[in-house]
Amino acid sequence: MLAGIPSVVYGFFALTFITPHVLKPLIPGTEVFNAASAAIVIGVMIIPTIASLCDDAFRAVPKNLREAAYALSATRLEVSLKIVLPAGLSGVVAAVLLGLARAIGETMAVALAAGMTPNLTLNPLESIQTMTGYIVQVSLGDTPAGTIEYQTIFAVAATLFAITMTINIIAQRVLARFRNAYE
Repeated sequence: MLAGIPSVVYGFFALTFITPHVLKPLIPGTEVFNAASAAIVIGVMIIPTIASLCDDAFRAVPKNLREAAYALSATRLEVSLKIVLPAGLSGVVAAVLLGLARAIGETMAVALAAGMTPNLTLNPLESIQTMTGYIVQVSLGDTPAGTIEYQTIFAVAATLFAITMTINIIAQRVLARFRNAYE
């Protein structure tokens, strides 16, 4: 299963396949380390998580609902779109939000694919440094307590925490709104 592959392998995949064989033929000016390949590899990386959780949500829909729809001569597509998807919507939303949270916290694959260049740009074809990568880079050396570098680690970590907490609050509200209880 893809979920068990270490992040370093995903980063290596981005460097050796996505950038030279996918991005460079399409856009010749692409740098070796770039944000686009990091985004693509993170997208590939979270697919197994989202697919597995969505599968669990769809399997949790009671069989009686499906059978009732089939008894009313619904097609498989109609049953999937009009019965199973709405009934499992809270699980689908939770799966997407968990995948997003995993993507935000990813360090190694993005660090390998995007590089470690502290660069603020909107161009996805240039090398960048992520927030998690910044924390790793600054905390690797002897960073004395009380210095600006030491304090920025906590500022970046607090920002990441705030983003993750916001996603979790949104997820809880969405799940509470769409949760259906079946007996």
